[in-house]
Amino acid sequence: MRAIVIKEPGGPDVLELRDVPRPEPGRGEALVRVASSGLNRADLLQRRGRYPVPPGYPEDIPGLELAGTVEQVGEGVIAVAVGDAVMGILGGGGYAEYALSPAETLVPIPPGMTPVTAGAIPEVYMTAYDAAFLQEGLASGETLLVHAIGSGVGTAALQLARRVGATVIGTSRTPEKLERASALGLEHPVLADGAWPERVLELTDGRGVDVILDLVGGPYLEGNQRVVAVKGRHIVVGVPGGAEAVLSLRGLMGRRASIRGTVLRARPLEEKIELARSFASHVLGGFDSGDLSPVIDRIVPASAAADAHAYMESNANFGKILLEW
Repeated sequence: MRAIVIKEPGGPDVLELRDVPRPEPGRGEALVRVASSGLNRADLLQRRGRYPVPPGYPEDIPGLELAGTVEQVGEGVIAVAVGDAVMGILGGGGYAEYALSPAETLVPIPPGMTPVTAGAIPEVYMTAYDAAFLQEGLASGETLLVHAIGSGVGTAALQLARRVGATVIGTSRTPEKLERASALGLEHPVLADGAWPERVLELTDGRGVDVILDLVGGPYLEGNQRVVAVKGRHIVVGVPGGAEAVLSLRGLMGRRASIRGTVLRARPLEEKIELARSFASHVLGGFDSGDLSPVIDRIVPASAAADAHAYMESNANFGKILLEW
């Protein structure tokens, strides 16, 4: 089979399309014929040698999500069958024509959606759903602040929050991305310049926000502490802007607020299975009804993976970038 291989740690040019052996499914695994592989920031870090791969996944083939068709199943698999259209998250190996996945972490592709388009769903929607709802309990009538609203997770969080009746404030450093997010239903676009905390407080009449979905990291921590409401919840999902900053514990105490970090890739298999089941039960129907729709910036041939990585690193994309096989 063909796969995108990391020759050595480095820039986008270290990605190479190669022929590699096709894997065989073990007990509890499904082999998926991949239609599309979604790009994620973690792939960029792995390419640079800065994101260790969980045990059991190829170290030199990136890719944290896939969509396609079940080609073969291993012993004991009952969750999926050969021919099923599926999508799901992975620990790695998704940049390939065929990829192995624990069968119970796969979920059905929504009816009427092509497997290529579905490749834009798993990582970002599961991440946003898990962080904002399962961990932080975002509810109807609350206000969600999303940093980097134009990212894949950002656009997913926007749709998920609006679906339950939450108000969304979204930040971006790019006015064009705020305009595009507004077209998706963003009520309150905020330019991420030095005055964004003041604007957020104005929009909330000084109260602050109930939940912060932080996809930027360190540079926004001080502002986040200013805008989190009493009993507010701040969850850090990504730190492309920097992983270190000063936290005011007194401010956190005064607001009785909380801050936590989260990752999806390194979690135990049991937790990923639980997330997949909850996602299938509570979120998948939103794609059928039209409340949710994957936001795709572009779809490129798998052979253009290096160009796709360079494009993502430029921060120009709005929504997902997909590799088509």
